[in-house]
Amino acid sequence: MVRHAMWKRVALALVPAALIALVAAPILIDQPFGSQSPRVMAAAFVMRRWSPLVSGLGVVAILALVATGWRWSTGTMARAGLVLSLALTVGAAWFARQNPFEWMFHPLPGSRYVAAADATFVTGKDLVLAVTMDDDAAAYPIRQLAYHHVINDRIGRTPAVVTY
Repeated sequence: MVRHAMWKRVALALVPAALIALVAAPILIDQPFGSQSPRVMAAAFVMRRWSPLVSGLGVVAILALVATGWRWSTGTMARAGLVLSLALTVGAAWFARQNPFEWMFHPLPGSRYVAAADATFVTGKDLVLAVTMDDDAAAYPIRQLAYHHVINDRIGRTPAVVTY
C-alpha cells in the first residue's frame, strides 16, 4: 500500500511540472528577434500542436489521482497538495489552449497611412519593407511590423496583407 501511494505522490508532482514545461517551452523558444534553428522551431510547433490534447489527458489523470488520493489524505497539507496539483494541471491545460502572442502583439491603435514626406516617425536608419504595385508604392517600418505583425492595406488597386 505504501509503494502504491508513493507513485501517486510522484505523479501528482511530475504531471503538472511536465505539462507546465510542455506549454512553456514553445513560448520561450519562439521569441521575436531571437535566433532559432529550423529543428528547434519544428519541435516548438509539435509541442504547441500536441499540448492541448496531452494536457487534457493530464487533467483526467490528475483528477483520478486526486479523487482516490482524497480518501487516503487525512491532513490539511496533504489535501492542499492535491488541490495545488490539480490547479497547476488545469492551469497548464487552459494555457495550452491560448495563444499568448495575441496578448503581446496588439493591433496598432489609430493607424494611419501618410505620404513619405509626412512620415516623421520613420528615421533614415529605420529598415522598411517596400512594395510597388499598380503604379503605387508603400513602405512599412519593420520596427512597427515587428510588434504588430499584420497590416491590411491597399497598394494601388490591389488589397494587401503585409506581415513580418
